[in-house]
Amino acid sequence: MSVSFNTKHLTPFIRDDEFAAIYPQVAAAHEQLEAKTGPGNDFLGWMYLPRDYDKEEFARIQAAAEKIRSDSDVLVVAGIGGSYLGARAVVEAVKGVYHNELEEGLKVYFCGNSISPTALNDIIALCKGKRFSINVISKSGTTTETSLAFRVLRKLLEEEVGVEEANKRIYATTDRARGTLKQLADSQGWPTFVVPDDVGGRYSVLSAVGLLPIAAAGIDIAELMQGAADAMERFSVLSPDNDAYKYAAARNILYRKGKQIEILESYEPNFALMNEWYKQLFGESEGKDNKGLFPASCIFSTDLHSMGQFIQEGSRNMFETIVNVKTPAQDLYIEELEGNFDGLNFLANQNMSVVNRKAMEGTILAHTDGGVPQLLIDVDDLSAYNVGYLIYFFWRACACSGYLLGVNPFNQPGVESYKKNMFALLGKPGYESLTAELEAKLK
Repeated sequence: MSVSFNTKHLTPFIRDDEFAAIYPQVAAAHEQLEAKTGPGNDFLGWMYLPRDYDKEEFARIQAAAEKIRSDSDVLVVAGIGGSYLGARAVVEAVKGVYHNELEEGLKVYFCGNSISPTALNDIIALCKGKRFSINVISKSGTTTETSLAFRVLRKLLEEEVGVEEANKRIYATTDRARGTLKQLADSQGWPTFVVPDDVGGRYSVLSAVGLLPIAAAGIDIAELMQGAADAMERFSVLSPDNDAYKYAAARNILYRKGKQIEILESYEPNFALMNEWYKQLFGESEGKDNKGLFPASCIFSTDLHSMGQFIQEGSRNMFETIVNVKTPAQDLYIEELEGNFDGLNFLANQNMSVVNRKAMEGTILAHTDGGVPQLLIDVDDLSAYNVGYLIYFFWRACACSGYLLGVNPFNQPGVESYKKNMFALLGKPGYESLTAELEAKLK
């Protein structure tokens, strides 16, 4: 199996009868999903997206990606949250953190995900004097971070190549029919791709939102979708052996036992952005009504030298979920060193991946002894197929887990609070009555 949930280290913390006891609730969550009767049921378009996606748009995405790769040195993707995290996560998982430096041809950079002038100036510097294209991703077209970056980059592009040529290098992923960005794209003649109405941002990576940047980076998106489709067939079936549901059940059993934090971990640095994608997926889906596990992440063995002490002996309010990548993209043979000045010859004559695995196994045993539950998600490798498979695994698990928790896993009402305050403090029209109140609080 490409992806499997491994419970062999959970026996000190969860008994088999506890899985049996929660199973009727898992079944009820499954029925809510399939019958579309649960809260947030108008955002279930992701469930069968890997099979039912728009094939005509998919072909247009592939064609646009080929054009970008042929006529551009740089693609800048402007988006925030689900409009960039999934795409960047897939690109770095499959091609590596340093893919832009190591590969010839198109460089793919992401912006519009902060309001930092330093970060945007760095992107501008990477684009100046180069042939660049822009993929702006926003359903409304008014998202502050993304729209601000796009405004600046569009002006730079028009100054460098002229308005007519610039319009051939801008690709908008937005609402099908309405919104500021859709209107602007239609008026300027930009190619447009659709943010589906029934797919929330954190579930959108396998729609045009993620697929265009992923394809432009040179990844086979047909392979990515096939992995997700195969996972869909497997994890859409109600069974005690459904690993996505069993992972959801384990999370909820531990939550009910007082665990408050889940740390997603991998021993592959290329997985770091997948960690970030997971944090948005589960954080936005479950963190409401004063409930939910706090999603955290680490990359080991790196973070064992910073967080290892706390995990080993700190507050017992957490558990770890390790994404175990069984085969690395590349391996390295360790040769014996004459003189053994570093004392590491005991590691010689084997592949470095063996050392990495033993570090993982030793850490799992130490943390288990320290009272930290260990969940394992085994993944064959980080090919496009298996990353697609893993994405769907997390989708199903998250949806089920949210219903087990008793929340709507497809909305995010809390994110509007900071926006309202920010707009009032910046003097946006319509927020005047709130401005004075907030400024008084800040004095």
